[in-house]
Amino acid sequence: MKEEIKAYNNVLELIGNTPLIKLNKITQKMKGNYFAKVEAFNPGHSTKDRIALYIIEEAEKKGILKPGDTIIETTSGNTGFSIAMVSIIKGYECILAVSSKSSADKIDMLKTMGAKVYVCPAHVSADDPRSYYEVAKKLHSEIKGSVYINQYFNELNIDAHYLTTGPEIWEQTVGKITHLVACSGTGGTISGTARFLKEKNPNIRVIGIDAYGSVLQKYHQTKEFDADEIYPYRIEGLGKNLIPSATDFNIIDKFEKVTDESSAHTARELAKTEGLFVGYTSGAAMQGLKQLEEEGEFDANSNIVVIFPDHGSRYMSKIYNDEWMSQQGFFDSETAEIQKIEYVK
Repeated sequence: MKEEIKAYNNVLELIGNTPLIKLNKITQKMKGNYFAKVEAFNPGHSTKDRIALYIIEEAEKKGILKPGDTIIETTSGNTGFSIAMVSIIKGYECILAVSSKSSADKIDMLKTMGAKVYVCPAHVSADDPRSYYEVAKKLHSEIKGSVYINQYFNELNIDAHYLTTGPEIWEQTVGKITHLVACSGTGGTISGTARFLKEKNPNIRVIGIDAYGSVLQKYHQTKEFDADEIYPYRIEGLGKNLIPSATDFNIIDKFEKVTDESSAHTARELAKTEGLFVGYTSGAAMQGLKQLEEEGEFDANSNIVVIFPDHGSRYMSKIYNDEWMSQQGFFDSETAEIQKIEYVK
């Protein structure tokens, strides 16, 4: 009998089934057992591969998306990369409205993937015509045969994680997970994953990580949108200046806020302690874990799963760049991490 060549048909078949990796050194003084769901193992190097593939295939099934159509989306970078990747394989045009807060690395990657990119000012209100939300809407209204993914207000964002990320974590932990910790931006990842896990065990604690300068924590506590909470911050893909309907606030038990500076340092610490080269939001998630442990959230029997959303390669011009870190004032006498490079002559 002739053996078949063992190969994937295309890169999309690699999406999902990312590994759960135990955290050891960075957590050695912390109570509990810590495991990272490392989404950088997706082919597009982020958790957004899951929603890009699922939403696009659902649109195809419903006849909303047809051959030759254009896909439009707002993105801080990762969703855009994933959509561009899926579009290449499936033969769609891709237009992305990107926040100017996105790293130069991300924007360059989007262009490399063949997407047409509109860079929009980050620090304007969501209803400002220059915001990436409004630019995407305008493009959608002008381009015939276009589909606007609209991840912030698309329930399929939640469904993608309910069907994949949640079941994977439940199976990988053999149902022993006690806490889920995840960053919240659109809210799709934390909401869909939590929805599945809480159906399996309603006692699982779900904690969202938010940024200072974002409205999510305050809205969760009061159910009121407070514009006074909004101010510029540096972390990409975390927090929001609006309330996304793709966030199920009822299924999240609490939010923990983290700073730009501490999140950047913790991302760098993950690389040096665990060998995990992950993104800015992963640093934020790990920083949130540290704070939660200090607050007494976990005990020795806790099994905590934290989702690391993307790969560090997308932040080479930011948190992994010593000059950028210095410009932000993130290096001081206590946290000076700048390492000299020795040139051999």
